[in-house]
Amino acid sequence: MGSITPRQQPCPRVAFFPDSYYEINGVAHTSRQLEAYARRRALPFLCARASARPTMVCQEDSITVLELRRGIFSVPLDKDLHLDPVFFRHLNLIDRAVHRFRPDVIHITGPSDVGLMAAAVALLNRIPLAASWHTNVHEYASRRSQWFTSRLPGPASRLASASIEEFFLRLTSLLYFWAGINFAPNPGLCRQLERYTSRPCHLMQRGVDTELFSPAKRARNAEDREFVLGFVGRLSVEKNVALLAQIQQELESQSIRNFRFRIVGQGLEEDWLRARLPRAEFTGVLRGEALAEAYAGMDLFVFPSHTDTFGNVVLEALASGVPAIVTPDGGPPSIVRDGETGHIADDDAFSSAIAAVLGDPGLHTRMRQAARNYALTASWDSVFDRVYGAYDAILEARA
Repeated sequence: MGSITPRQQPCPRVAFFPDSYYEINGVAHTSRQLEAYARRRALPFLCARASARPTMVCQEDSITVLELRRGIFSVPLDKDLHLDPVFFRHLNLIDRAVHRFRPDVIHITGPSDVGLMAAAVALLNRIPLAASWHTNVHEYASRRSQWFTSRLPGPASRLASASIEEFFLRLTSLLYFWAGINFAPNPGLCRQLERYTSRPCHLMQRGVDTELFSPAKRARNAEDREFVLGFVGRLSVEKNVALLAQIQQELESQSIRNFRFRIVGQGLEEDWLRARLPRAEFTGVLRGEALAEAYAGMDLFVFPSHTDTFGNVVLEALASGVPAIVTPDGGPPSIVRDGETGHIADDDAFSSAIAAVLGDPGLHTRMRQAARNYALTASWDSVFDRVYGAYDAILEARA
């Protein structure tokens, strides 16, 4: 592989290698939005992503698309996420596509099969590398190892969980050490990345389509007086979805029964939840208008995750005029204004926070309006304008 001389021009040529593109998750949604931003602005942009489709390269206006097929040896990481351990077979194809495109910057979204190949191409060709942090892999690893750590005595269990989390944090951070610039969706993660990598980190938050996600999509029967508590996301242990069953039990113990859950998504914990939430509506995965209508029909959004780095679904709920109850960890508390657009609560205070809002119609109405007003200030264009500004900074530093 020879060295590529970057093309210097006012608008950087960006080769983007997302971990996830077609799936239903925050990384995929953000990746599609970044490509759409480049398309709207007619920016030179290469998007190379893994796919179940045949491997192919195509040109669409200013956008070059490289589809890389995952093979039969792919292993599932979750219901819609896979890792191909022999993905390196695409290395020469990726290298040729990068040479043809001649990027100024290669941007990856994490330590996946796609990200590792792109990082290798960037380093071997001496192309500036940008990396954005989207998933707290270390926290996922700690929670998914609970089947083992929970069998240990109390102090040993806590030590084992902490050690697993620290190991995966340091391992994941190695990739970000090789980047010239990093991005993270909340200030806490930016500080953490800077501490572990000694590399500058810029905020890369999220935007929302306030035309699609809108209170105008609400279509509830006037006779339906039950409060709808909503959740949207992967039904998995790292999303802390077991708290939903605890919330139902605690509310009912306070003689609050005029509510039901609307749960949008799929995952390994679905059967467990169905058994414990017999009155809940499980919609499966929804997209587009169906998803927007599902949000708008909620009265409160209940998001108990401690591991989300931002919380796209929280912002979509706020845009739909639905206040949110979130934990104090990760990205969601940087979106929700406590007491104004929802509440920030520990697990043992979730039920009380929900009861306080549902028991005060005036507060609920004010929160609904404040949630919508906040979402109207968040746009994808403003997010990616700042990202491209950071690309300029890395190129100026290199020059």
